[in-house]
Amino acid sequence: VQLQASGGGLVQEGDSLSLSCSASRRTSSNNGMGWFRQAPGKEREFVAAISWRGDRTSYGDSVKGRFTISRDNAKNTVYLRMNSLKPEDTAVYHCAAARGALGSSNGYDYQYWGQGTQVTVSS
Repeated sequence: VQLQASGGGLVQEGDSLSLSCSASRRTSSNNGMGWFRQAPGKEREFVAAISWRGDRTSYGDSVKGRFTISRDNAKNTVYLRMNSLKPEDTAVYHCAAARGALGSSNGYDYQYWGQGTQVTVSS
């Protein structure tokens, strides 16, 4: 399975941006999906996760109330809507497919990773 994240770009503080993650095909199991991000010199950070059915979501503390994860299984696509962006949101955003049907905040629970898309927020 190949995952391709897109939608990144350069925005100003307070702006909104939507990311998409398309899977090349549906996996043999129904996967939870997640978004992680990594800024230069920093460790990878959990952003959001969603279950296969889309009925369970979870968010990192730094993005709660500002970001929304969703998915369209018919299109094999996961989305991340980011509102009220801050300079500290600047990072490369990666999508990932979990081994199980539930999403997870632990990167080790994911088996497929996309290459990422750059998000830069200027102040």
